Amino acid sequence: MSRVLIVEDDEDAAKMMAALVADAGFTVATANSLHAARRQLVLEQPELVLLDLQLPDGSGLSLLESPGAIGNAQVVLITGHASVETSIQALRLGVADYLIKPLNTVQLDGVLSRMTPPSALKAELGQVTEEWKRSGRFGHMLGRSPLMQRVHDQVGRVSGTAVTVLITGDSGTGKEVVARTVHDLSLRRRAPFMAVNCGAISPHLMESEIFGHEKGSFTGAERQHIGFFERAHGGTLFLDEVTEMAPELQVKLLRVLETGTFMRVGSTVRQECDVRVIAATNRSPEGAVESGRLREDLYYRLAVFPIDLPPLRRRGDDIELLAQHFLDEFNRAEGTNKRLSPEALVKLSLYRWPGNVRELRNVIQRVFVMTDGQTIGPEWLPTNGPMPRREEHTGDAVSIPIGCSLADAERMLILATMKHYNHHKERAAAALGISLKTLYNRVKDYNGNPSPDESDSPASLA
Repeated sequence: MSRVLIVEDDEDAAKMMAALVADAGFTVATANSLHAARRQLVLEQPELVLLDLQLPDGSGLSLLESPGAIGNAQVVLITGHASVETSIQALRLGVADYLIKPLNTVQLDGVLSRMTPPSALKAELGQVTEEWKRSGRFGHMLGRSPLMQRVHDQVGRVSGTAVTVLITGDSGTGKEVVARTVHDLSLRRRAPFMAVNCGAISPHLMESEIFGHEKGSFTGAERQHIGFFERAHGGTLFLDEVTEMAPELQVKLLRVLETGTFMRVGSTVRQECDVRVIAATNRSPEGAVESGRLREDLYYRLAVFPIDLPPLRRRGDDIELLAQHFLDEFNRAEGTNKRLSPEALVKLSLYRWPGNVRELRNVIQRVFVMTDGQTIGPEWLPTNGPMPRREEHTGDAVSIPIGCSLADAERMLILATMKHYNHHKERAAAALGISLKTLYNRVKDYNGNPSPDESDSPASLA
């Protein structure tokens, strides 16, 4: 039978929690101070520690700073006010969840139902990482580029906790895909994942959709309606384009995040909820705060753990990986075996993808339909127009000194272009406007006659 240690100096609160934990089928021990908690941990290691933040002899978090003090136990923090600073510190120390005083019994039940040994979570994350090394897939996400590796690391880190997450990035970069991956790697994965686009629902209906309403609460409310918070009980609520939410509704969302309670429209009865919130926006959240579209206090509550998604144009070889993934999907659906030609892959890599991954999928579907044979060429693929006003310059500058010979200038330009495209010869040749054969010949010459002050080893280009 699993053991739970309750570290709480309020005797009544400790007794109430101990009764709930025992009713759930766990053995339970209590401690009213850090000193007593350390003594209990020496006597027997628990699987779960319910840890009060404020104790007579110091902060509960100091217990986690002692190496090996809690062993492999999961830790759930109990606090009267879950501030952003506390949430960040708790995340750093490995706290899996937190409960807000006065204690929300619904949330405590949820914590107990999700109890999983940290070793099991670590093993599961290891399996996901191995799959990524093999296929480039990390949960629902696909990508091997350094920028996406950073996102994978962040998702792996935050998924085992209960902190709120704010995902930013351009439209079409896959913010909901990231949110679903966080949910599926979390302890809440057996409960619902609910997604709502805050910009797609009328402001007059948004409060009812999120919090629900009682029968007769407004004209047309002919029956009780259960909102997203109740439907996502025990799971995750994904609020896409959260900066489009009306300011008065943002206040109520902040209240839910701080207390774990809400009221249906037309009701005076508070409902307790056990829901993790993940929000997303394609705007700059700091800009949204400055313009008044997003409350500053809500922003800090949502952005405990920010994740920024890179645009597709900055993800290098992920373009080819994603294109092949979408093509495989359409081939399976239609029973075909179409493939992308080398020329098509080069053109895909050079396009700027203003619509990001969503646009790439649409493009692959379109060329799939337009191609009669087995090989998809570049004919129906998009071509870059004028540089968008907001497009950032991501290329490297090449400095060529006055008096440099044309041969040396060409060498410097080719080697710099190869480096920029991670030694991908097809892309480098297309960017330079030369044939692949010419590029191979140049690289072969450089291998045989390297420049003494060359910054890149020519051998690495072979």
